[in-house]
This record gives sequence, C-alpha cells and structure tokens, in this order.
Amino acid sequence: MNTIDLREKEAILAAVDARDAELREISLKIHAHPELSFNEYQAMKWLTEPLEKAGFHVEKGISNLETSFRATWEGKSGGPTVAILAEYDALAGLGHGCGHNIIGTSAVGAALALKDTYPDLPGKIVVLGTPAEEEGGGKILMVENGVFDDIDVAMMCHPQKQSMVLRDGLACVDASFKFYGKASHASSAPEKGISALDAVIHTFVAINSLRQFFKDDVRIHGIITKGGEATNVVPAYCEAEFLLRAETVDELKIVREKVYSAARHAAEAVGARIDITEGLVYAERNNNKTLAHLFKDNLESLGEVVIEPPNKGGIGSSDIGNVGQVTAAIHPYIKITDATTHTPEFVEASASEEGMIGLNKAAKALAMTAYDVCSNPEHFQAIRNEFEGWKKNKRSV
Repeated sequence: MNTIDLREKEAILAAVDARDAELREISLKIHAHPELSFNEYQAMKWLTEPLEKAGFHVEKGISNLETSFRATWEGKSGGPTVAILAEYDALAGLGHGCGHNIIGTSAVGAALALKDTYPDLPGKIVVLGTPAEEEGGGKILMVENGVFDDIDVAMMCHPQKQSMVLRDGLACVDASFKFYGKASHASSAPEKGISALDAVIHTFVAINSLRQFFKDDVRIHGIITKGGEATNVVPAYCEAEFLLRAETVDELKIVREKVYSAARHAAEAVGARIDITEGLVYAERNNNKTLAHLFKDNLESLGEVVIEPPNKGGIGSSDIGNVGQVTAAIHPYIKITDATTHTPEFVEASASEEGMIGLNKAAKALAMTAYDVCSNPEHFQAIRNEFEGWKKNKRSV
C-alpha cells in the first residue's frame, strides 16, 4: 500500500469513526432484538434508514424475500459494481451467537463512509441485505433469482475468534426425515404396531455405520425432533432432522445418496414408511484470493493480526458459497473474542466493547477494499481475471 493510498484512505477511516456511535447503536439494537430467518423486519428497517437518509436508492423485498433489501449509490459511471453483503438473522434459542448484528451494520457503515468521502468514486456501491443465512439460504434464492448477475465483486466480514481472509466453507444441505409406523398398545398388543421410533433409531445407527467410509471432511449432524407421544403406545409417527456437509457440492451428492439409502432401508427393516425432504444446497466457498489479499492488507494496516486458516477442521458452511459460484467473492473474518460462534459466550461478545471495535475495523476494511477495487483498474481486472479463470477451469472438469 503506497503513501498516496494511505492518505486517501485516511478520509475513509475518519468517516467510519465519525459514524461510530451511530453504527454501535444500530448493531446493539439488532442484538437486543434478535429475529429469526425471513423475519428480520426490525433489523431491515434499522439498517436501511441511514442508507435512505444518505441518498442511497433503497429497494425492499427484492427476490420475493420480504426482509431483503438493495441499497444503491453510484459515483462516477463506468466503474465496477461492488456489493457489500449484510446479514442480520439470529439463531433460534440463542440470539446473535454468530454476530450478524455486526455483519449487517459493518456493511452499512462501509457504504456510508465511501459516499461521505468519495461521492465521485468511479463505480457503483450496492449494500445487499441478505436474510436467512442461518436457516433458509437467502443468498441462494437471491443467486437463483439473478440478484448477483450484475455484481462484479461481493464481500462481507464475519466476526470470529481469529482474523482470517481465506477460510474455506463446506457444501451442506439440511434434510427432514418423517417416519410413519402404526400405533398399538405397547404391552397388550405390541405385535400389531410398527414403531416409527425404532425406524428413527435404526437410521441413526445406519448413518453412524457409514461414517468410517466417508472422507474426513464429511460432517453429519442429526437430532430427533419428535420421538412419540407416550411410553405405552407404539409410536406411529416420528421425525428427525439432519445436516449433511462435504467439501464440494459434487461430493455432497454422494453423501446424500448413501445417507438417504441408509434411512430408507432402516425404515423398511421395521416395516415403516419414510418421507425425506431437503432444504437448499449451500455450495462450497470459492474465495477470490486477489480480493482477499487486498482485504488482508487493509485489515493489517489497521493493526489487526491476520492468521492463516486451518488446513483441516474448524470449517462451517454459509450461503456465501453460492455467491462465489457466480461472481468474485470473499468472506473474511474479524476477531472479537476467544469464544466459539454459536455459543452464549459469543452472543455476549457480539454486544461487547471488543465486538464494537471489531465492527469499526470491519467497516473500515470493507470500505477501503471497495475503494481499491473501484479506484484501481488493475486491481479490479486481476480480481475478475482470477474469477473467470476459475469458472473456465470448473467448466472443463
């Protein structure tokens, strides 16, 4: 990063700091009022209000999703279109244990700072409100409906226990298993019943027997959501929910086929019937390394220590993976705590002073990286060349 870049970016840093109190207030309001997937009405309102006030063109309910939004501002025409992604849904029973209050607010803060400082920036800045990352895959639906078709670059920043820029993400899908048996008195006439619960239990056993034959990256998590009504009644109906993960969508297909076959045979073994329904498939993450390195430089200029991600393990899934299949995208992380996401400790951290400092740094790094993309044609071309090369290689496989 040269001296001219630093001097120009100082204005961006000052603009984020000037809005720090406002951004903290928004983030803490979202944190205090957690809303689940597809029901983030208050969060959408709080995030779009400052954008509307700043002169962004705000569209709500895009892609047939009531709690999505698109806020657009164009500086000088002819430049790239950069999307900064906002997430703001919470976790059921936990609240903001993934820090989406920070993700959504940092996206808004970055966009506001850019417009405050460089109204003639060559390019278009789009804040995309993407609901239902935790459950439902809002970005997947938006990708399928063409929302990202005219986006050249997409980025966001996620709070974590380490600052990283090239962490991978697994492909995944959630599946619901419904088992149908036959009720009967469990003591006086058990021979007349068919236990849907036994079908569930056999399914878990069958899936566990498959684990040694899957690759190390495969993850299968399951819970019983309905196990019967009474101990003296043979359960006629039971349910289980599973989440399946693998390194790629193609490998996930193999896992799905084996797991579903095991479940069907487990049900058949006790005479039960099974229905299997799937959610949307979250694709594996495709990090644009050129864009990620720009973000890393900007984050390190703020004094942040960026580490290399783990080679194996410690990897989750996100619908940003689907975005990375259609445009150049990154999903870096900013450290706010030593706690792990999806825990009560991370809920607390997402509203802590460390969380608010992370919010400030995330907004600055996002804004500076968007500035790099728009103001330097060489950076932008390198980013797009990498993505087009990846896409060509993927087609040829």
